[in-house]
Amino acid sequence: MTARESSIPVDEPTLAPDAGFAQYLAAPEGPETLPGKVGPDVPIRTVSAEGGRGPVDIRIYGKPSTAAPALVWLHGGGFVSGGLDMPESDYLGRVLAASGIPVLSVDYRLARDAVHFPVPHEDALAAWSWVRRNAAGLGLDPELLCLGGAGAGGNLAVGAALYLTDAGKPLPAKLLLAYPFLHAELPPPAGGLDEAVMETLPRHLRFTLEDCVRSAENYVGGPVSMASSYAMPGYADPSGLPPTAIVACEYDDVRGSSELFAANLEQAGVPVSFFLARGAVHGHLNHAAGSPEAQPVLDFLAKELASAKPQ
Repeated sequence: MTARESSIPVDEPTLAPDAGFAQYLAAPEGPETLPGKVGPDVPIRTVSAEGGRGPVDIRIYGKPSTAAPALVWLHGGGFVSGGLDMPESDYLGRVLAASGIPVLSVDYRLARDAVHFPVPHEDALAAWSWVRRNAAGLGLDPELLCLGGAGAGGNLAVGAALYLTDAGKPLPAKLLLAYPFLHAELPPPAGGLDEAVMETLPRHLRFTLEDCVRSAENYVGGPVSMASSYAMPGYADPSGLPPTAIVACEYDDVRGSSELFAANLEQAGVPVSFFLARGAVHGHLNHAAGSPEAQPVLDFLAKELASAKPQ
């Protein structure tokens, strides 16, 4: 466990049940995450990528293979929490690796203690570039490398892919996004949300408009209006991005962001696969890893990874 990962026991909460992003950010440890659920036993090792802001640790799950795609993965946590041990990262890495898909999980710097964009963005790029450059030595096919993330990690994955597109650099074979946070101002979900269900959810499972704006402002380090397209990539032209697979959650305030991004991809001619996780809430890969509810999402991601082709 790194210094940035939560070590707070679940039975010793330090934040009020109705705490929103402002309270989370004020807490020294950041938002709590559930401890990792032990998944399949797979080979795991950690390497360090050289980055412009310092080394970036990458935890590698599974056996290397040049015959299968591999996934560079970025965890969520609103840019201010999370780490390699959270289920959304560790359990996912173990399950996909056990299916034959190596996962390289990135320990990017969090937007805390005066850290803002572009630091996490540059860490994501540094990790991707290092893996791509060293793929042969890692036993991976560089042309089959995919890039993805959950929540804020989905934001970082799309921001990195936009930069690679603009810079004319090799692109991921596919983008894989789980309930990504791509817009500071939440677009309304198609068909609306079931408010009767939403009102029953604990506060920490909601990601309201105020939360989104505060999260974006904290990440950007100022007003949302000054955000680069790499910082809030939902507003950018997605033309040229690689094929993209998106998971959205039925009971998620942020669902409209995924739906709008999927529509923009289709309009730009980018192949997109969209999966709506019925009954799921934002961050459910972290809250429900190992549960029957999470398995269809993991199956979808594994299927999309298996079908990745060189760009």
